[in-house]
Amino acid sequence: MYVNLGYVHLCEFFGAVLGMTTAADPVKLMKQEVGKAAAFEVSSGSIVGLGTGSTTAYAIQYLGDRLKSGDLKDIVGVATSFQAEVLAKQYGIPLTTLDAIDHIDVAIDGADEVDPQKNLIKGGGAAHTREKVIDYLANRFIVVVDSGKLVDRLGSVFPVPVEVIPMAVAPVIQAIQKLGGQPELRMGVKKAGPVITDQGNMVVDVKFDRIDDPENLEKVLNNIPGVLENGIFVNCADLVLVGEVKDGQPVVRKI
Repeated sequence: MYVNLGYVHLCEFFGAVLGMTTAADPVKLMKQEVGKAAAFEVSSGSIVGLGTGSTTAYAIQYLGDRLKSGDLKDIVGVATSFQAEVLAKQYGIPLTTLDAIDHIDVAIDGADEVDPQKNLIKGGGAAHTREKVIDYLANRFIVVVDSGKLVDRLGSVFPVPVEVIPMAVAPVIQAIQKLGGQPELRMGVKKAGPVITDQGNMVVDVKFDRIDDPENLEKVLNNIPGVLENGIFVNCADLVLVGEVKDGQPVVRKI
């Protein structure tokens, strides 16, 4: 039987996920603290890019709390995904679109990997195309991660997500294999079939033995016909907020 949860039920669901954090869980508390630190980097009157993911969800929550308390005024958000849009509405953050604005003051988003040059791999939530548009437009891009996302070299742990239009999946996979990548179509969890992005496309996750030149690889992947965008972000991040747990307590440091 199909059940339409509806917008209200989705808000309740995401709220319940955020509300599960307790003092007994230092990892979740750490994500809260990173989200809070990012939210306090936002000034009144700002246009804010709202990213996707569990840590960014806390940033959206705290932005809403600051608006409600009056500590923050006259901000509007630009959502990178349906998840971000639902959370923004739940926490009272007014939304706008790229058609209605001419700039973004600051964007807050997560990452799956961060290298020493603050280059990123993003796309674990299959929202990297919209995230890239908004994060690169922002005058200031703040990345929120835990210390486990820090790597010496991109691709060390996480594959590179590549968004592909459905008709081109087979030739794109063949082209990526010729580049030395090991592509795998991302399949859904608890559903039959592949993951479908907010744009209606598919995601191919690509493992490379080494990514020595992420800037060039980003361009090469995007030049494959049928590829919409990939999850390599270079020369984009301005500030990385890293959450850690030390002596059982959450701490946040800046890079």
